[in-house]
Amino acid sequence: MEIIELDEVDRGLLHALQVDGRASFSHIGEVLGVSDQRVARRYRRLRSSGTVRVVGVVDGRRVGYESWSIRLRCTPDAAVSIAEALGRRPDTFWVHLLSGGTEISCTTIQRTAKERQSLLLGRLARTDRVLSVTAHRSIHMFAGGWSGWMGKAVLSPEQEAALMAGRGFARHGGEEPITPGPGDDALLEALSRDGRAGYADLAAATGWSESTVRRRMEQLCAAGSIFFHLDVLPALLGKRVEAQLWMSVPPAELDATGRALAGHPEVAFVGATTGPANLIANVVCDDDTAFYRYLTESLGALPAIGHIETAPIIRTIKRFGAVLPL
Repeated sequence: MEIIELDEVDRGLLHALQVDGRASFSHIGEVLGVSDQRVARRYRRLRSSGTVRVVGVVDGRRVGYESWSIRLRCTPDAAVSIAEALGRRPDTFWVHLLSGGTEISCTTIQRTAKERQSLLLGRLARTDRVLSVTAHRSIHMFAGGWSGWMGKAVLSPEQEAALMAGRGFARHGGEEPITPGPGDDALLEALSRDGRAGYADLAAATGWSESTVRRRMEQLCAAGSIFFHLDVLPALLGKRVEAQLWMSVPPAELDATGRALAGHPEVAFVGATTGPANLIANVVCDDDTAFYRYLTESLGALPAIGHIETAPIIRTIKRFGAVLPL
């Protein structure tokens, strides 16, 4: 996989796509002060390198889906094949190989009562290659996706405001969330592969007209049922160490500690779960020295953390969206 050296235009493009993943190249170019052709070329280069993509994501919390954090210990010969099988499931995302390839972590979404009785755990438990399985309900998210690890801001507040003002698909607030139905499956599948897919491509995928596609996307986005996420390979930004942390915090300190972690620039995600390890975080650092400094200084300054487990992420099988790993 090619890692591209970024210049200010590339970083400005990434910042713009954080603000609005479906912003037109002409609008981004106007904000950055460069031509839309230059912006389009830069995006195609980053996209084809496998390091950047925009994906459409259902906000499970808004539509009443259940989210679970799964952790498995496997025999060394089985971990990769089991992780890849998990990655192919439509109800999983953030599938990671951990700790020398003997552990797997992933998140799974349960949409219906039938899925809540899914055979996922039962199937895994029936193979002797899975040594243990733990599952914890995700109950609150403090941060995720576009935290400080992506680097310093490139756009000015005025440029961000210009992008926000031109957003075609924004949550307007006040609307009741719309739960995607069976008729939306093809649309969501296409957006999970490419959140910037054109209306003609989405119409072909769904069998709807382009105007129907646009109208349905506007409805789902306005209600907060779906959003567009910029997925960036950390190595593109010079981040060579990713790790997952499981922490135990007294309930009275859980909210304050989660909010404090969300403010750390190294934290890409932190959420509260059920179970003895009631805070889970993913951190991204430049190197082992920076990771050690984060553990000893930033985390060390949070007295409520009574116990912590760390596991390096050695390979990501699936991120957000469909199985197109970065």
